Amino acid sequence: MSVAGESASRARQMQDKVRELNERAEQTSAPKERRRLHDEVRRRLEPIQQGGRAAEDRPGRRAGSRRDESPPR
Repeated sequence: MSVAGESASRARQMQDKVRELNERAEQTSAPKERRRLHDEVRRRLEPIQQGGRAAEDRPGRRAGSRRDESPPR
């Protein structure tokens, strides 16, 4: 598979997962679970909205790791 094909495949997977999380959030009646699912959606969409790669895609980095944050100025 080409790099472009892999990128498109990853994008589709991410969209599917975000859609699934949103659906689960809307179906649950537990406020804490709904909030947790919406937070997960935001966390997954944030790198896309910033035009970067998700932390999971960067070697040696974990999602939510403090190393992913920019140093304070």
